[in-house]
Amino acid sequence: MSLIKEFAKMIGESQRQYKNVSAKPLLLTEEVGAEASDGENLLCHGDNKVFMKTLLDERHMAGKIQMIYIDPPFFSKSNYDAVVKAAGTNIKHLAYGDKWEKGLSEYLKMLAVRLYLMKDLLADDGLIWLHLDWHVVHYAKVLMDEIFGEKNFVNEIIWTYKSGGTSKKHFARKHDTILVYAKGPKYQFYPLREKSYNRQFKPYRFKGVKEYKDEMGWYTMVNMKDVWNIDMVGRTSAERTGYATQKPEQLLSRMIESCTREGDICADFFCGSGTLPATAGQMDRRFIACDSGSLAIESTIKRLARQEESFQVFDLKPKGKAKIDAVVEIREEEIPSSDKRLLKLSLVSLKERELARTVEKKSKDRVKQVLKDDSLQMVEGWSIDFHHTDGVHRPEVIFVRTKGELTTSYEKIIAGKSPICVKIVDIFGNVVFERIEYEGNNETENR
Repeated sequence: MSLIKEFAKMIGESQRQYKNVSAKPLLLTEEVGAEASDGENLLCHGDNKVFMKTLLDERHMAGKIQMIYIDPPFFSKSNYDAVVKAAGTNIKHLAYGDKWEKGLSEYLKMLAVRLYLMKDLLADDGLIWLHLDWHVVHYAKVLMDEIFGEKNFVNEIIWTYKSGGTSKKHFARKHDTILVYAKGPKYQFYPLREKSYNRQFKPYRFKGVKEYKDEMGWYTMVNMKDVWNIDMVGRTSAERTGYATQKPEQLLSRMIESCTREGDICADFFCGSGTLPATAGQMDRRFIACDSGSLAIESTIKRLARQEESFQVFDLKPKGKAKIDAVVEIREEEIPSSDKRLLKLSLVSLKERELARTVEKKSKDRVKQVLKDDSLQMVEGWSIDFHHTDGVHRPEVIFVRTKGELTTSYEKIIAGKSPICVKIVDIFGNVVFERIEYEGNNETENR
């Protein structure tokens, strides 16, 4: 049976799945930043449909999100690697899979269930932006017409870029498509302006038309068109994370600016390396983000911490046994004529319990060599909570690897005693929390 003939059945199955999604308690694991406890910015590790249902049922967020952007798998039938670095060498690690055993119908049902939940979360005057490419965008538009209503179609944005391959069998595929839909007829939208260069870059001198000149020539300012020429994130770009299929901040900032104002909530339920929350934070918007991959979540935490954003991190299920071990050394020194002490913390070593199946075969030997030569090269970042009392990690200091370099020791003058928690993250997004109890001047190693 063709997909078109199956479509009504597929929509029915998607609606049943949507109605049967159950909320689960959100487990608060971290609060990062001075204002994290206000709960305005949320990051969740887990199944996005469960997270969205929890936002609806437990957080009462129906109709509260002004903008939703999603960049889901494209039904490319491929797997995508993140390129991470250790000791100057590139290591390939699976970021996410885009293979569907039951084919296109399975993919579209996955997408439809989540779009129904997003519709519930979207504000009555909000916009949703669905980012796809040639593989399946034509079917996705039919889905969006069905779920949001064809009358609520706003735009089909063509994002064109130079990157990517070529072929002798077809024209080079150099664009993605972003479908924009509203929830109702009265949606929030702020037209953006762009330069439109005059023919031959010469002045028109039309009466009543303002003209401007730059190094290229004469132009007028017009409402922005639906074809956006924005470069992909370059290999040497400061915003590059190494995460597969990372989108440029300029692309997201354009969307955010066109449909939100400061303080509005922006959400991304397939957040990857965190471009939406990072850009929203820079623009003084609140953000909600979710991903099922630990590498995606830890990449996003790192990115937001660098920006000094405040946010809470949740998990939908308790973390199992850590995939890495770390040795942390702690030393205390008395300060003469004072009731305070100098506390010294140092990372000593890291051990991978087992190399994940997601690490490319060729890269495993490189990882083993790095672990043998200098295991701390496998550490992507670490942070310290000096008052760890309720199981939530609230780091006072955060260290992330920058240009290959990472600070591996820290000193602090303290008064009193309380448990310390050190969080260590490896280059694959694996995490271990080391809770340290210390007494007197003892030197302690924790595993």
